[in-house]
Amino acid sequence: MNETILKVEGLKKYFPIKGGVFQTTIGNVKAVDGVSFEIKKGETLGLVGESGCGKSTTGRTILRLLEKTEGSVIYKGTDIHELKKKELRNLRTDMQIVFQDPYSSLNPRMSIGEIISEAVIHHGIVSKKDARDLTLETMRICGLSDYQIDRYPHEFSGGQRQRIGIARALILNPSFIVADEPVSALDVSIQAQIINLLSDLQEKRDLTYLFISHDLSVVEHLSTKVGVMYLGSMVELADKAEIYKNPIHPYTKALFSAIPIPDPTRRRDRIILTGDIPSPSNPPTGCKFHTRCPYATARCSEEEPQYKNVGSNHFVACHLV
Repeated sequence: MNETILKVEGLKKYFPIKGGVFQTTIGNVKAVDGVSFEIKKGETLGLVGESGCGKSTTGRTILRLLEKTEGSVIYKGTDIHELKKKELRNLRTDMQIVFQDPYSSLNPRMSIGEIISEAVIHHGIVSKKDARDLTLETMRICGLSDYQIDRYPHEFSGGQRQRIGIARALILNPSFIVADEPVSALDVSIQAQIINLLSDLQEKRDLTYLFISHDLSVVEHLSTKVGVMYLGSMVELADKAEIYKNPIHPYTKALFSAIPIPDPTRRRDRIILTGDIPSPSNPPTGCKFHTRCPYATARCSEEEPQYKNVGSNHFVACHLV
């Protein structure tokens, strides 16, 4: 548990905005803007924030499905973005992703047996002859039945399709998995099954997760640490118990105030944020949150707050601390 498996430092991912006759770059969408964190072996870092804050882009840039603009992604001592194509291909089996939409991520023309076994055959881990046995074994682990191996994605429910997506990632025996909102498109009862499956697999296989979600109740159940993103930047990061007990950043407090309480006799004081989220192509100066923060001062609009440790490995970027 003490081994750092992933270290992200100052990660930036900008998407250029083209304009004019010659389609020159006239600006950038700053999807990820200087994110830093570490994940130790066997941990789960829950990454939360509003839609469009850069969570999914962070996960895909870490896996080098997108190329970085700046910063470094160190996985098991190796900078992923410095690897050659062949070296990266060898590392792919150790780092996998479970996508948000289980249907659009599955090829409708392939049976689930072909979908799940495709990667192990492509990487030469097993022969085509042995791939079926390994696929059946992985399907059973993920709660799928043997007779379903020759069926197609449209014949399955949303929860079953997500199990197929998990099986596809798991069959390569990875150490690290990016779970990109894997339960957001599912019913609540099915969500619980998938979360329990991910938790059991982590315990049995010593997996490390980056769990991306906007559902704070789900994140609390599964995560070891929680990071909060706003407009491409990390505003707060701490151990789960610490951040849920003592949220410091005003944005984190507003998010946590929206968590439903399963007791009709209790009420939580909601913090309602005013205004719209600024454009990532033209973020505010100073603290990006100052346009919506009820505690903002003149300093917040002029000076960018430092991302610092305020004790107990609790990191916050706020002038009020």
